[in-house]
Amino acid sequence: MNKVQSKTKRQLQKETTRSHLIETAFQQFAEKGITATKSSDIAEAARVSHGTVFVHFSTQEDLLNAVIEEFGERISLRLHELAAGNNSLREILEAHLKGLTEFEEFYSKLVIEVRLLPESARNTFLIIQSSISFHISQAAEREMKEGIIRPCPIHLLFNTWTGLIHYYLSNSDIFAPEGSVLKRYGEELLKYYYKLFIIEI
Repeated sequence: MNKVQSKTKRQLQKETTRSHLIETAFQQFAEKGITATKSSDIAEAARVSHGTVFVHFSTQEDLLNAVIEEFGERISLRLHELAAGNNSLREILEAHLKGLTEFEEFYSKLVIEVRLLPESARNTFLIIQSSISFHISQAAEREMKEGIIRPCPIHLLFNTWTGLIHYYLSNSDIFAPEGSVLKRYGEELLKYYYKLFIIEI
């Protein structure tokens, strides 16, 4: 019984340390940039030995993938709940925007640096984008059938939305040099994006 309890405690400690490393990596990637951050930077910020990072992640690439996956899960979960609940396209876009705003510094670095990242990280990012696209498309297709928004190719609807957001994030030094570009322009972007597709009655 003691062995079982001891093993459980070790497992909980391992999971706690792993989560702590992921959260610390989030912060370091957001502050310094993904390609500029070293595993030693993450270890120092997490206040663990450098070797501890590699106990939980065999390479820094594995850690990066875990961070991107965690980001994707947090964003996709809320969109999945809304899409399953037949919420409107606008509500789902609002939730997407809110989620991106919460992780804006990290996501901005990801958008800017994604082509410089290892293939596995790029693929993880694409999987997340596909998941988000699926949830948005569910609401869009429903509202097209209901005559609420104009019929159009789903890929254009999604790419226009993400392209707009990515443009502002990539140029945040111009649009919001001293703050959050999504907090400053998010509602305006959503309003005018939605007007492109909604059918005026």
